Amino acid sequence: KEPYAETDLPNPLSVYGKSKLLGESLAGPDALIVRTSWLMGPDAPNMLQTILGLLEGTGDLAFVDDQTGCPTFVDDLAAGLLRLVEARSTGIFHLTNADPASWFAFAQEVAQAGGYDPKRVHAIATSAFSPPRPAPRPVNSVLANQSFVDAGFSPLRSHRLALTETMAL
Repeated sequence: KEPYAETDLPNPLSVYGKSKLLGESLAGPDALIVRTSWLMGPDAPNMLQTILGLLEGTGDLAFVDDQTGCPTFVDDLAAGLLRLVEARSTGIFHLTNADPASWFAFAQEVAQAGGYDPKRVHAIATSAFSPPRPAPRPVNSVLANQSFVDAGFSPLRSHRLALTETMAL
C-alpha cells in the first residue's frame, strides 16, 4: 500500500481516530493541522523505551510484522513544527521521519542500536495476539509528507539516523 497523502479521504478504525478526525473538522480552514505517527523520544514513555526495557530482560521478544508506520522522533517533529509555524502555514500536513518500518523491523533496529542481539526479536502476526488488541490498528499507517515538501521544506531525516542519535544520548 502506498503512503497516505494529505488529500486522501481519512477512514479511522477506532474511536480515538474518529475523535482526531472530528477535531480536524472543527479546527476550520485557517488552522494548521499536523498528522504524525509512532512518536519516539529518549525520555517519555513510548515504544522505543518499551523495547529497550524488554531487551534488558532475558528471552526472546515478539513484535508484529504486519503493521507498518513511520517512527517519528520528537526532536525532529518539533523542528518541523517550528518551520511550519514560522512560515505561518495553514492546512493539513503529514510530518514523520522517513523510511517506514514494521514494529518488528523497528524493534530489531532498536536492538542493534542498543547493542543487543537483534535475533532475539521475532516476527508475529497481529492475529496472533491473545487476547486481541482492544482497538483495531491499521495495517498501513505510513504518511506521505508531500505537503511539507511542496511548501519548500526539506523532508525529515530517516528514523534510523534519529534512532542512532537518540541512542547516543
